[in-house]
Amino acid sequence: MYKEKKKIFMEQYTDIQKLTLSGLIIGLYCIIMYFTQSISFGPYQIRIATALYSLAYIYPFLILPLGIANFLSNMLGGLGLIDMIGGCIVGIITAYLITLIRNYKCSLWICAFPIIFVPGTIVPIWLSAINSLPYSTLVISLCIGQIIPSLLGVALIKTLSKILDWKGAVK
Repeated sequence: MYKEKKKIFMEQYTDIQKLTLSGLIIGLYCIIMYFTQSISFGPYQIRIATALYSLAYIYPFLILPLGIANFLSNMLGGLGLIDMIGGCIVGIITAYLITLIRNYKCSLWICAFPIIFVPGTIVPIWLSAINSLPYSTLVISLCIGQIIPSLLGVALIKTLSKILDWKGAVK
């Protein structure tokens, strides 16, 4: 029954609608990053835009677009190609884990963990080398900074589920 509902929910969107929504989300991610760039880059960051990773819970087709959004927005940070490619991979992994949480019918609150810990543990791999800071220090600061976006992400899923009258969200 769940698979039937999931299939019906996803089939209500045409490829053009999925492409359009993907483009809008990429644009929104980049706009949020632009206006929050003062707190989104460097060894201490609160990346509000990463709350949008949670949208993969409702729209699994956004996994790749969210990675692309991170890739494009990392042009603002000035750390170059390694940050852009790394950010893309982090975005894809995070969004994919959120779809797995949905598929395994876990609590919505579990979605906060990939948003906190995937960027918080992977991004410091290259940031520690670029900024000459200890990896463990960066992990702590980035994970703390991701708490706010993770809570916003869960709130986003809950709100959109109500607006869309979507019963697929697990409380």
